[in-house]
Amino acid sequence: MKPTLMKVGLIVCCLIFAGAITPDRQPGVAQVVALDECDPTSFNAALGPDFCKNVALAPLGFATTISDLFAKAAAGHPDPNWDFEPDTVTMSKDAVLSIVDQGGEPHTFTEVKQFGGGFIDGLNSGQAPVPECAVGFSDVAVAKTRIIQGSTFQIAGLSKGVHYFQCCIHPWMRVKVEVK
Repeated sequence: MKPTLMKVGLIVCCLIFAGAITPDRQPGVAQVVALDECDPTSFNAALGPDFCKNVALAPLGFATTISDLFAKAAAGHPDPNWDFEPDTVTMSKDAVLSIVDQGGEPHTFTEVKQFGGGFIDGLNSGQAPVPECAVGFSDVAVAKTRIIQGSTFQIAGLSKGVHYFQCCIHPWMRVKVEVK
């Protein structure tokens, strides 16, 4: 066998092993990350011990107090550090949508027909609650979409088309998912 042919074969084998080329294409994973910067002192004082588990930036002073979170939402300018990233996801029909909560507190990742408010009036920035979020965790469909700090929530089998997801607690946290 010629050295050049052996090198090409070795490179192809390495790429297959590394996952760059897959002989049988496996369904992909599209990832969304939930982010927030809750201030542990103010959130835990208001909502109970260990509610906010922000250990990343809060010690450096980059955290939002609970009163600032409500004030910003009431002024119509929700805190941009509380977000789902990316804002738009394009994925194949056979892919899995994986949502990871890297923030300091719980969120929901609830599918809605259109974006709007959530179930906490003070965080709605004047928007009416969308029907899917209106009654909060007393609706099992909303409760099942709750993601806790450090956890992952996965959705498989989304139909082709456009899907809208938002946090029913912090309704400005939104993602548009396009399934091809």
